[in-house]
Amino acid sequence: MEQHRSRPPHNGTRRPAPGAPLPAQARGERRPPVARRPPPPVVQTLRRLPNPRLTGLGGGLFCAGLMLVLGFLVSVLFGSSLTLYGVLFVPVSVLTSVWMRRGDLLSAPVIVPIAFAVGLVPLTDSGGGTSGRLMGMFTALATQAGWLYAGTLAAGLIALVRRIRLVRDRSR
Repeated sequence: MEQHRSRPPHNGTRRPAPGAPLPAQARGERRPPVARRPPPPVVQTLRRLPNPRLTGLGGGLFCAGLMLVLGFLVSVLFGSSLTLYGVLFVPVSVLTSVWMRRGDLLSAPVIVPIAFAVGLVPLTDSGGGTSGRLMGMFTALATQAGWLYAGTLAAGLIALVRRIRLVRDRSR
């Protein structure tokens, strides 16, 4: 019984006919350079800033540590203002998602809400011991849910856009 081939004999490669002209790259010719505009001044300024790449664990430690320090500062300097804490949370979540490594991008929207809760510890009332502190945590999480959602949404959107660009670049 005869076996038929399932793919073409040259595995999809085609050789030019003898005497056919070579492509421009093979002849040593170069393509004319593409004229590009210089980036706007804002982009140039942002490119000069530090650009660390955090792993998932490093991003979690960075975000939680920074939110804990900000929680202590807000507690001492501004009398436990939860609104100020929420306002400070949004840029921290944006920085965390921008500085995450490509492989750990999708962990940023998970890290950010945990760090928000960690930073609330010094801000909550501790009137009734452990149960009072837990009740203060739940109350603060409930009343500041808008800031929590805003920061998490910002981190999620940045991570999603970066992931889409990464997949698009890989497919090219």
